[in-house]
Amino acid sequence: MLREIRPAIVLLVGLTLITGLAYPLAMTGLADAFFPKQAAGSLIEKDGKVIGSALIGQEFKDDKYFHGRPSATTAPDPADASKTVPAPDNAANSGGSNLGPTSKALADRLKEDVDKLKAENPSQPVPADLVTTSASGLDPDISPEGALFQVPRVAKARGMSEDTLRQLVADNTSGRLIGIFGEPRVNVLALNLALDAAAQSRVH
Repeated sequence: MLREIRPAIVLLVGLTLITGLAYPLAMTGLADAFFPKQAAGSLIEKDGKVIGSALIGQEFKDDKYFHGRPSATTAPDPADASKTVPAPDNAANSGGSNLGPTSKALADRLKEDVDKLKAENPSQPVPADLVTTSASGLDPDISPEGALFQVPRVAKARGMSEDTLRQLVADNTSGRLIGIFGEPRVNVLALNLALDAAAQSRVH
């Protein structure tokens, strides 16, 4: 009996060591060697402190900052652990709302967000990514159109010229991967850091 099952046991142990230990360690080592920043989580630092990741969105509410996409992530309700409460950009609970196109709750939320944005910039159509959530709820990027739409609000809150902010958006726009894949995008955290730096340079 043992002789018959020994090959299966040896194969199981061998494959476990190769695919569960050797391969992950090799890939981790190669990633650390060739892509150290990405392997560490694409962390973004300011004044020597980690303030976020280029891969995970953050919620910005202040009018003087560019805002990211809506997020449907949640967290346990502190008052009742069996329930959840909205927690935008909660990296510990990535996910979407799972609301379908016929959902009244989704339609009401979209209308509310669109109306708010139209009041903010009535002369431009509202970009879709400013009112729709991503599947992960953690999208760190918005479209260039989504960033440019917010320029009047940020310019007013900062006392900066709209032309300066449009150039800032252009400078922080990433193109398609190797010119083919994906769409142009703007990392919201990186843009807001550049915005702070630009505003600081005006003061000095």
